[in-house]
Amino acid sequence: MAIVGITALVPPEIVYASGNIPVDINNFVPRSGVVPRDKLCAWTALWRDLTLMGRIKLDKLVVVAGGDCNNALVDGEKIELSGVDTHYFTYPFDGSAKIMRHEIDKLVEFLGGELDESVFNRVTELKSAATAVDSERVSMHINSQDAFEIMVSGSDLAGSLEDYRKMIDSVVKKRVDCDFRLALLGTPPIYDGFHEFLDSLGLHIVYDEMPYEFLRLRGDTVKSISESYADYSFARNITHRIKLLKSELKQRGVEGIIHFHQFACHHKLEDPILREALCAEGYPFITIEADLPSKTPQQTRLRIEAFKERLGDL
Repeated sequence: MAIVGITALVPPEIVYASGNIPVDINNFVPRSGVVPRDKLCAWTALWRDLTLMGRIKLDKLVVVAGGDCNNALVDGEKIELSGVDTHYFTYPFDGSAKIMRHEIDKLVEFLGGELDESVFNRVTELKSAATAVDSERVSMHINSQDAFEIMVSGSDLAGSLEDYRKMIDSVVKKRVDCDFRLALLGTPPIYDGFHEFLDSLGLHIVYDEMPYEFLRLRGDTVKSISESYADYSFARNITHRIKLLKSELKQRGVEGIIHFHQFACHHKLEDPILREALCAEGYPFITIEADLPSKTPQQTRLRIEAFKERLGDL
Protein backbone atom coordinates (compact mmCIF):
# COMPACT_ATOMS: atom_id res chain seq x y z
CA MET A 1 0.00 0.00 0.00
CA ALA A 2 1.57 3.25 -1.17
CA ILE A 3 0.86 6.85 -0.23
CA VAL A 4 0.09 8.50 -3.56
CA GLY A 5 0.28 12.28 -3.70
CA ILE A 6 -2.03 14.02 -6.16
CA THR A 7 -1.43 17.59 -7.34
CA ALA A 8 -5.02 18.25 -8.45
CA LEU A 9 -8.13 16.17 -9.01
CA VAL A 10 -7.22 12.56 -9.85
CA PRO A 11 -10.02 9.96 -9.57
CA PRO A 12 -9.67 8.80 -5.94
CA GLU A 13 -11.84 5.80 -6.85
CA ILE A 14 -8.93 4.45 -8.90
CA VAL A 15 -6.28 5.09 -6.26
CA TYR A 16 -8.28 3.42 -3.48
CA ALA A 17 -9.32 0.50 -5.69
CA SER A 18 -5.66 -0.14 -6.53
CA GLY A 19 -4.99 -0.68 -2.83
CA ASN A 20 -3.25 2.66 -2.32
CA ILE A 21 -3.95 5.87 -0.39
CA PRO A 22 -4.49 9.17 -2.23
CA VAL A 23 -3.28 12.36 -0.56
CA ASP A 24 -4.15 15.74 -2.06
CA ILE A 25 -0.94 17.63 -1.34
CA ASN A 26 -2.66 20.99 -1.87
CA ASN A 27 -4.38 20.53 1.47
CA PHE A 28 -1.03 21.04 3.25
CA VAL A 29 -0.54 24.50 1.74
CA PRO A 30 -2.89 26.98 3.52
CA ARG A 31 -1.54 26.22 7.00
CA SER A 32 2.06 25.42 5.99
CA GLY A 33 3.76 28.56 7.32
CA VAL A 34 6.41 28.21 4.61
CA VAL A 35 7.53 30.82 2.08
CA PRO A 36 8.54 29.16 -1.21
CA ARG A 37 12.08 29.62 -2.50
CA ASP A 38 10.96 30.40 -6.04
CA LYS A 39 7.52 30.30 -7.54
CA LEU A 40 4.91 31.18 -10.04
CA CYS A 41 1.88 29.76 -8.22
CA ALA A 42 2.19 29.49 -4.44
CA TRP A 43 0.11 26.30 -4.40
CA THR A 44 2.48 24.29 -6.60
CA ALA A 45 5.65 25.88 -5.23
CA LEU A 46 4.64 25.12 -1.66
CA TRP A 47 3.64 21.50 -2.16
CA ARG A 48 6.90 21.12 -4.08
CA ASP A 49 8.97 22.58 -1.23
CA LEU A 50 7.04 20.78 1.50
CA THR A 51 7.64 17.47 -0.29
CA LEU A 52 11.33 18.14 -0.93
CA MET A 53 11.72 19.19 2.73
CA GLY A 54 10.19 15.90 3.84
CA ARG A 55 7.16 17.49 5.47
CA ILE A 56 4.90 15.65 3.03
CA LYS A 57 5.73 11.94 2.94
CA LEU A 58 4.97 10.26 -0.39
CA ASP A 59 5.73 6.93 -2.02
CA LYS A 60 4.39 8.00 -5.42
CA LEU A 61 3.19 11.20 -7.05
CA VAL A 62 0.54 11.78 -9.72
CA VAL A 63 0.94 15.18 -11.38
CA VAL A 64 -2.05 16.59 -13.25
CA ALA A 65 0.03 17.85 -16.16
CA GLY A 66 -2.76 18.98 -18.45
CA GLY A 67 -6.29 20.29 -18.25
CA ASP A 68 -6.44 21.82 -14.78
CA CYS A 69 -3.23 23.37 -13.43
CA ASN A 70 -0.60 24.66 -15.87
CA ASN A 71 2.03 25.33 -13.18
CA ALA A 72 2.25 21.82 -11.74
CA LEU A 73 4.36 20.21 -14.44
CA VAL A 74 7.83 21.58 -13.65
CA ASP A 75 7.29 21.55 -9.88
CA GLY A 76 6.24 17.91 -10.23
CA GLU A 77 9.35 17.18 -12.28
CA LYS A 78 11.52 18.61 -9.50
CA ILE A 79 9.96 16.12 -7.10
CA GLU A 80 10.48 13.33 -9.62
CA LEU A 81 14.17 14.27 -9.90
CA SER A 82 14.45 13.90 -6.12
CA GLY A 83 13.62 10.21 -6.51
CA VAL A 84 9.83 10.03 -6.06
CA ASP A 85 8.14 7.66 -8.53
CA THR A 86 6.01 10.05 -10.61
CA HIS A 87 3.23 9.75 -13.20
CA TYR A 88 1.72 12.50 -15.37
CA PHE A 89 -2.06 12.57 -15.83
CA THR A 90 -3.92 14.64 -18.42
CA TYR A 91 -7.58 15.56 -18.90
CA PRO A 92 -9.08 15.79 -22.40
CA PHE A 93 -10.00 19.36 -23.37
CA ASP A 94 -12.82 18.13 -25.59
CA GLY A 95 -14.37 15.87 -22.94
CA SER A 96 -13.51 12.66 -24.81
CA ALA A 97 -14.39 9.63 -22.68
CA LYS A 98 -12.13 7.52 -24.90
CA ILE A 99 -9.08 9.65 -24.15
CA MET A 100 -10.02 9.79 -20.47
CA ARG A 101 -10.24 5.99 -20.38
CA HIS A 102 -6.74 5.78 -21.90
CA GLU A 103 -5.41 8.12 -19.21
CA ILE A 104 -7.09 6.12 -16.46
CA ASP A 105 -5.74 2.84 -17.86
CA LYS A 106 -2.22 4.30 -17.72
CA LEU A 107 -2.88 5.47 -14.15
CA VAL A 108 -4.02 1.97 -13.14
CA GLU A 109 -0.81 0.51 -14.57
CA PHE A 110 1.28 3.04 -12.63
CA LEU A 111 -0.56 2.13 -9.42
CA GLY A 112 0.06 -1.60 -9.76
CA GLY A 113 -2.22 -2.80 -12.53
CA GLU A 114 -5.01 -4.35 -10.45
CA LEU A 115 -8.30 -2.94 -9.16
CA ASP A 116 -10.83 -4.05 -6.57
CA GLU A 117 -13.88 -2.55 -8.26
CA SER A 118 -16.06 -3.12 -5.18
CA VAL A 119 -14.32 -0.04 -3.75
CA PHE A 120 -16.01 2.13 -6.38
CA ASN A 121 -19.40 1.71 -4.70
CA ARG A 122 -17.95 2.65 -1.29
CA VAL A 123 -16.53 5.85 -2.74
CA THR A 124 -19.82 6.63 -4.50
CA GLU A 125 -21.73 6.20 -1.23
CA LEU A 126 -19.37 8.61 0.52
CA LYS A 127 -19.62 11.16 -2.26
CA SER A 128 -23.41 10.92 -2.08
CA ALA A 129 -23.27 11.54 1.67
CA ALA A 130 -20.97 14.53 1.15
CA THR A 131 -23.28 15.87 -1.56
CA ALA A 132 -26.11 15.68 0.99
CA VAL A 133 -24.03 17.95 3.25
CA ASP A 134 -23.74 20.39 0.35
CA SER A 135 -27.52 20.26 -0.11
CA GLU A 136 -28.07 21.01 3.58
CA ARG A 137 -25.81 24.02 3.22
CA VAL A 138 -27.87 25.25 0.27
CA SER A 139 -31.03 24.87 2.38
CA MET A 140 -29.36 26.85 5.21
CA HIS A 141 -28.92 24.01 7.69
CA ILE A 142 -25.09 23.77 7.69
CA ASN A 143 -22.65 26.68 7.72
CA SER A 144 -20.43 27.16 4.71
CA GLN A 145 -17.13 26.57 6.54
CA ASP A 146 -18.18 23.11 7.75
CA ALA A 147 -19.55 22.18 4.33
CA PHE A 148 -16.41 23.45 2.60
CA GLU A 149 -14.18 21.26 4.78
CA ILE A 150 -16.18 18.20 3.74
CA MET A 151 -16.23 19.14 0.08
CA VAL A 152 -12.60 20.12 -0.35
CA SER A 153 -11.61 16.87 1.38
CA GLY A 154 -13.52 15.04 -1.36
CA SER A 155 -10.48 15.19 -3.65
CA ASP A 156 -8.81 12.41 -1.64
CA LEU A 157 -11.64 11.51 0.75
CA ALA A 158 -9.43 12.65 3.63
CA GLY A 159 -6.88 9.96 2.82
CA SER A 160 -9.10 7.34 4.47
CA LEU A 161 -12.60 6.16 3.58
CA GLU A 162 -13.31 5.51 7.26
CA ASP A 163 -12.06 8.93 8.36
CA TYR A 164 -14.06 10.66 5.65
CA ARG A 165 -17.21 8.94 6.83
CA LYS A 166 -16.49 10.15 10.36
CA MET A 167 -15.99 13.71 9.08
CA ILE A 168 -19.34 13.64 7.33
CA ASP A 169 -21.15 12.12 10.31
CA SER A 170 -19.67 14.73 12.66
CA VAL A 171 -21.15 17.72 10.82
CA VAL A 172 -23.69 19.50 13.01
CA LYS A 173 -26.91 20.78 11.47
CA LYS A 174 -27.97 24.18 12.71
CA ARG A 175 -30.17 26.81 11.12
CA VAL A 176 -28.01 29.40 9.34
CA ASP A 177 -29.08 33.01 9.07
CA CYS A 178 -27.42 35.15 6.43
CA ASP A 179 -27.79 38.38 4.52
CA PHE A 180 -26.76 37.09 1.10
CA ARG A 181 -26.19 33.77 -0.67
CA LEU A 182 -22.95 33.70 -2.64
CA ALA A 183 -21.05 31.44 -5.00
CA LEU A 184 -17.27 31.01 -4.76
CA LEU A 185 -15.90 30.29 -8.22
CA GLY A 186 -12.38 29.37 -9.27
CA THR A 187 -9.54 28.02 -7.18
CA PRO A 188 -10.36 27.20 -3.54
CA PRO A 189 -9.08 30.06 -1.37
CA ILE A 190 -5.49 29.86 -0.19
CA TYR A 191 -6.55 32.05 2.76
CA ASP A 192 -7.11 29.87 5.81
CA GLY A 193 -10.58 30.39 7.29
CA PHE A 194 -11.89 32.40 4.32
CA HIS A 195 -15.36 30.83 4.52
CA GLU A 196 -15.46 31.49 8.25
CA PHE A 197 -14.69 35.16 7.59
CA LEU A 198 -17.52 35.33 5.05
CA ASP A 199 -19.89 33.67 7.51
CA SER A 200 -19.02 36.37 10.07
CA LEU A 201 -20.23 39.00 7.59
CA GLY A 202 -23.50 37.22 6.91
CA LEU A 203 -22.29 36.03 3.51
CA HIS A 204 -23.23 32.38 3.10
CA ILE A 205 -21.46 30.41 0.38
CA VAL A 206 -23.97 28.05 -1.22
CA TYR A 207 -21.73 26.96 -4.10
CA ASP A 208 -18.01 26.13 -4.06
CA GLU A 209 -17.29 25.48 -7.71
CA MET A 210 -14.17 23.33 -7.68
CA PRO A 211 -14.89 21.32 -4.50
CA TYR A 212 -18.33 20.51 -5.90
CA GLU A 213 -16.58 18.93 -8.89
CA PHE A 214 -14.78 16.60 -6.47
CA LEU A 215 -18.17 15.19 -5.48
CA ARG A 216 -20.03 15.48 -8.79
CA LEU A 217 -17.66 13.19 -10.68
CA ARG A 218 -18.00 9.50 -9.82
CA GLY A 219 -18.79 6.04 -11.17
CA ASP A 220 -19.14 2.36 -10.28
CA THR A 221 -17.10 0.94 -13.19
CA VAL A 222 -13.92 2.06 -14.93
CA LYS A 223 -16.07 2.93 -17.96
CA SER A 224 -18.50 5.12 -16.02
CA ILE A 225 -15.65 6.76 -14.08
CA SER A 226 -13.95 7.60 -17.38
CA GLU A 227 -17.15 9.09 -18.78
CA SER A 228 -17.77 11.13 -15.65
CA TYR A 229 -14.25 12.54 -15.18
CA ALA A 230 -14.07 13.44 -18.88
CA ASP A 231 -16.63 16.12 -17.95
CA TYR A 232 -14.42 17.76 -15.29
CA SER A 233 -15.41 21.38 -15.85
CA PHE A 234 -12.04 22.99 -15.07
CA ALA A 235 -10.43 20.94 -17.83
CA ARG A 236 -13.08 21.64 -20.47
CA ASN A 237 -13.71 24.50 -22.85
CA ILE A 238 -14.85 27.53 -20.84
CA THR A 239 -18.13 27.68 -22.78
CA HIS A 240 -18.98 24.26 -21.35
CA ARG A 241 -17.96 25.40 -17.88
CA ILE A 242 -20.12 28.53 -18.07
CA LYS A 243 -23.14 26.45 -19.08
CA LEU A 244 -22.69 24.31 -15.96
CA LEU A 245 -22.15 27.40 -13.80
CA LYS A 246 -25.36 29.06 -14.97
CA SER A 247 -27.32 25.95 -14.07
CA GLU A 248 -25.81 25.65 -10.58
CA LEU A 249 -26.12 29.35 -9.79
CA LYS A 250 -29.81 29.32 -10.67
CA GLN A 251 -30.60 26.12 -8.77
CA ARG A 252 -28.85 27.38 -5.62
CA GLY A 253 -30.43 30.83 -5.54
CA VAL A 254 -27.11 32.66 -5.73
CA GLU A 255 -27.24 36.43 -5.20
CA GLY A 256 -23.61 37.34 -5.83
CA ILE A 257 -20.34 35.83 -7.05
CA ILE A 258 -16.78 35.82 -5.73
CA HIS A 259 -14.23 34.66 -8.29
CA PHE A 260 -11.06 33.57 -6.50
CA HIS A 261 -7.81 33.02 -8.38
CA GLN A 262 -4.07 33.03 -7.83
CA PHE A 263 -1.68 35.77 -8.90
CA ALA A 264 0.22 33.51 -11.34
CA CYS A 265 -2.45 31.14 -12.61
CA HIS A 266 -3.83 30.65 -16.11
CA HIS A 267 -7.33 30.66 -14.57
CA LYS A 268 -6.73 34.37 -13.93
CA LEU A 269 -7.12 34.90 -17.67
CA GLU A 270 -10.63 33.45 -17.47
CA ASP A 271 -11.80 36.20 -15.13
CA PRO A 272 -13.04 38.69 -17.77
CA ILE A 273 -14.79 35.88 -19.65
CA LEU A 274 -16.62 34.70 -16.53
CA ARG A 275 -17.39 38.26 -15.46
CA GLU A 276 -18.93 39.17 -18.81
CA ALA A 277 -20.97 35.96 -19.08
CA LEU A 278 -22.30 35.97 -15.51
CA CYS A 279 -22.84 39.71 -15.07
CA ALA A 280 -25.00 39.47 -18.19
CA GLU A 281 -27.16 37.06 -16.17
CA GLY A 282 -27.58 39.73 -13.48
CA TYR A 283 -25.08 38.47 -10.89
CA PRO A 284 -22.97 41.02 -8.97
CA PHE A 285 -19.34 39.91 -9.33
CA ILE A 286 -16.11 40.53 -7.41
CA THR A 287 -12.68 39.12 -8.16
CA ILE A 288 -10.24 38.22 -5.38
CA GLU A 289 -6.63 37.63 -6.40
CA ALA A 290 -4.33 35.93 -3.90
CA ASP A 291 -0.69 34.92 -3.72
CA LEU A 292 0.79 33.42 -0.56
CA PRO A 293 -1.22 31.58 2.12
CA SER A 294 -2.30 33.60 5.13
CA LYS A 295 -5.38 34.66 6.98
CA THR A 296 -7.60 36.88 4.85
CA PRO A 297 -5.67 40.17 4.39
CA GLN A 298 -7.19 43.42 5.61
CA GLN A 299 -7.42 44.89 2.12
CA THR A 300 -9.36 41.85 0.93
CA ARG A 301 -11.64 42.07 3.96
CA LEU A 302 -12.43 45.69 3.17
CA ARG A 303 -13.17 44.89 -0.47
CA ILE A 304 -15.57 42.11 0.51
CA GLU A 305 -17.28 44.34 3.07
CA ALA A 306 -17.75 46.93 0.31
CA PHE A 307 -19.11 44.20 -1.97
CA LYS A 308 -21.67 43.33 0.69
CA GLU A 309 -22.75 46.98 0.84
CA ARG A 310 -23.12 46.94 -2.92
CA LEU A 311 -25.34 43.86 -2.69
CA GLY A 312 -27.50 45.67 -0.17
CA ASP A 313 -27.94 48.62 -2.52
CA LEU A 314 -29.22 46.49 -5.39
